[in-house]
Amino acid sequence: MDFLQQLLIDPLTPAFMQRAMLAVILIGVVSGVMGAYVVTRGMAFMGDALAHTILPGVAVGYLASGGNPGWVLIGGLGAGVLSAIGIGFLSRGGKLSEDTAIGVIFAGALALGIALISSADNYATDLNHILIGNVLAVGNDDLLLIAGIGVVVIAAVVVLYKEFLIISFDPTLSHTLRLPGESLRILLLVLLALTVVISLRAVGIALVAAMLVTPAAAARFWTKRLWQMMILAAIIGAAGSVIGMYLAWHISGVAPSATIVLTLTAMFAISYGGKTVLSRR
Repeated sequence: MDFLQQLLIDPLTPAFMQRAMLAVILIGVVSGVMGAYVVTRGMAFMGDALAHTILPGVAVGYLASGGNPGWVLIGGLGAGVLSAIGIGFLSRGGKLSEDTAIGVIFAGALALGIALISSADNYATDLNHILIGNVLAVGNDDLLLIAGIGVVVIAAVVVLYKEFLIISFDPTLSHTLRLPGESLRILLLVLLALTVVISLRAVGIALVAAMLVTPAAAARFWTKRLWQMMILAAIIGAAGSVIGMYLAWHISGVAPSATIVLTLTAMFAISYGGKTVLSRR
């Protein structure tokens, strides 16, 4: 009993760990749901690129507020939404491929972000937090903002599930039904940007793509329908994040972002191995 208390209960005693746990659960669920679109549409590069394109907004929020986490999140939110809209605008109508549009905005925004961060006196420390996340510093206001953004993203996915499904897998039917394909595509990019922004607090820019891709990739082995994949990916994302937080608590000196992503990677490996074994029988 004492062992179980030390293993599971004691890590939840500090208030900062309670907030961090709630944050990673919310982020894991939202990332899993949006990750289903990322994996099925082949948008893994998009998720990673959006993580880097929000760097200027994060830098502006940090420099303007003196490091206030709430303003950093809001700055990243604004930059992420603008980047998603910019990518959608440049690639609309097939005038420029989506990959090319991502590459152009990705490179420019990353350079601008580095320029802004390097202007700060202690930029090395600041950049470290941005790169690897700082979920243990999540406050009540941050938690409310993460929850609010998460609710907006999930609600949009639920309400527009059929429309997103059609534009993702059957563009011809989308045209026949006269759906606003370009507007829906840009909205999907904006929702992805919002997911990336809230994921930064947990795993940082360097590892945010893993939160989007890995849970959904693991879920894909066991599901055939998109909504089933979303639910399973959300469960994997939340469970892996919680396990990763426990590991970070018990393994001194290791960043939670690393243990979370390594846990999700292990869950993917188990899914891959299990599916491979079962398919051979």
